[in-house]
Amino acid sequence: MPVEIKFGTKEEQVEDGKDKDDKPKYKSVTKDNIINETHPLWTKSPADLKNEDYLAFYKSLYPFSEDPLFWIHLNVDYPFNLTGVLYFPKVKKDFEIQKNKIQLFSKQVFITDEVKDIVPEFLQLLHGVLDSPDIPLNVSRSYLQADGNVKKINSHITKKVADKLAGLFKSDREAYEAKWDDIGIFVKYGMLSEDKFYEKAKSFGLLKNLDGKYFTLDEYKNKVKDAQTDKDKNLVYLYTNDAAKQHSFIQSATKKGYDVLEFDSMIDSHFINFLEQKLEGTQLKRVDADTIDKLIAKDEEIASVLSKEEEEKVKAVFEKAINNPAMTVAMESQSVDEMPVVITMSEFMRRMKDMAETGGGGMPMM
Repeated sequence: MPVEIKFGTKEEQVEDGKDKDDKPKYKSVTKDNIINETHPLWTKSPADLKNEDYLAFYKSLYPFSEDPLFWIHLNVDYPFNLTGVLYFPKVKKDFEIQKNKIQLFSKQVFITDEVKDIVPEFLQLLHGVLDSPDIPLNVSRSYLQADGNVKKINSHITKKVADKLAGLFKSDREAYEAKWDDIGIFVKYGMLSEDKFYEKAKSFGLLKNLDGKYFTLDEYKNKVKDAQTDKDKNLVYLYTNDAAKQHSFIQSATKKGYDVLEFDSMIDSHFINFLEQKLEGTQLKRVDADTIDKLIAKDEEIASVLSKEEEEKVKAVFEKAINNPAMTVAMESQSVDEMPVVITMSEFMRRMKDMAETGGGGMPMM
């Protein structure tokens, strides 16, 4: 509230001259107990604030949360009025996400923590405060969606977040990469959700490989295009979602000189599909979806060391042992470095299974 609210009184010790030894004396005085902050942090100029001020304000809002990664101070007075501070919290890979952490005020009067349609969906994962007298209150959701100021505020917040991330990436890439495991979910979710954000995020969205190195989309394409283009001119990105379980398949790939990406968060099964739609002539294949020679097929043929009769005998042994009509046994020539027996599931079926486990074929359940 911009007006002081008094709730009873309180006793305070104030200085009252000095004693004979020239030491300060104190006396007890009764003062009004003001229970609200009439000049909250978001109403102040960013130039007048220090990092400690932002962190203290965050702790006052979320006393049991870890310190945020960084924040954005919003201060707009035309063509709409908007002030506020949005914080990027740490988000774990298992998607421990809580919405309704952004508090909406109007002229410093708290209205709600339900900011759907005012803040883009992917940014509802942020924490903080927004204050605007230009957001209509107590109206229907359809009215909000059609309101001109709400649309402008929504777009402005998206732009400010994208600009902040781009600035962090350009000014200190090493520090940005150190935060990527925490902010990657925000960025990927934004790229999935909003085309305008995707266009901006192409310059600061990162891919991480098993060596712990980070690449922009263009950087990674240039890194692997020579080695990982198949005979049909498709660029193939190999990835793992569990490096420990897929270790032997990863070894087969690295022996060929191929690079393997790490996609191990819940949003990644959706992000992989999204990238294939956006990156022309590019396929993403999980490293254990097939033998490495089939994942990135080249023109050279591998001669079989078995005769046709020997292949049929070996095949019959496996079919009898497996005895499962849902599984198919195939005999194929492989490189000498390949495992002698591999159980695979097609990339398509594997992906459908992964997405079903994280909320169906659309976006992850939030």
